[in-house]
Amino acid sequence: MRIRPAVAAVSLATGLSALAASVAPTAASAADRAAPSDTVFTHVVVDGGKDIVLGLTTKKTVTITWTATDPDGVAASWAYLWHGPNTDDADGILPLYPPPGTCTVSAADPTTSTCRASFAVDAARDLDHNALAGTWKVLAGAQDRTDDWTEIDAAGTARVERLGKVTVNASPEPVKKGRTVTVTGRLTRANWESGGYTGYQGQSVKLQFRKKGSSTYTTLKTVTSGGAGALRTTTEAKTDGYFRFVFAGTATTGPATAAGDFVDVG
Repeated sequence: MRIRPAVAAVSLATGLSALAASVAPTAASAADRAAPSDTVFTHVVVDGGKDIVLGLTTKKTVTITWTATDPDGVAASWAYLWHGPNTDDADGILPLYPPPGTCTVSAADPTTSTCRASFAVDAARDLDHNALAGTWKVLAGAQDRTDDWTEIDAAGTARVERLGKVTVNASPEPVKKGRTVTVTGRLTRANWESGGYTGYQGQSVKLQFRKKGSSTYTTLKTVTSGGAGALRTTTEAKTDGYFRFVFAGTATTGPATAAGDFVDVG
């Protein structure tokens, strides 16, 4: 699914009809798009380099920044995220209607422009299946001042992840010093298909403890989430403090940290 904003000498059209009406070639070869005189895209960064973590109804603004350099100067440039085996068979595009980038020509080098494009992402609207979690690619394109255009399908990458959640409960409360504390919880993540949060099984989760009066958590052990994301382990009660579970995240799911659960040790 190739989407390329149509460009004129001084502006970009953002409507889908304008995209379809573009006079630029629709089947340019890789060689054509990689000629030495073509625009070069560098410093492509999505959302400041942070992963894009989305729950079921998350709404956020995502920004792509990049540098476009062309020996003939850059008249216009654009960029968007896509997911799938290739752009013609993409199963996800963010945003569906790519906005034109706002570019500033370097005062020191008129062949170089720094560009940015911001767009809204709505998880409920834009993500309909869980396979969209993972690595997305950045397509970057530009039209130079002689009306030649360049598009690079994978000018950069970004990670779109499902929001993770983890709970914790330590008991009994209070407990005698030296006795056993049982710590339970559950690791879940957003399921964009079911519209709920479902258990995340087989994941490493750290059990941490913070002594009362301290601001630092220490890892006691690592446990593996079981069926439906269940967490359960035991530890010795030594002093008053807070227990929590911490999940570092994966390539498809964002990190999660439970609020500390206080146990009074008598």
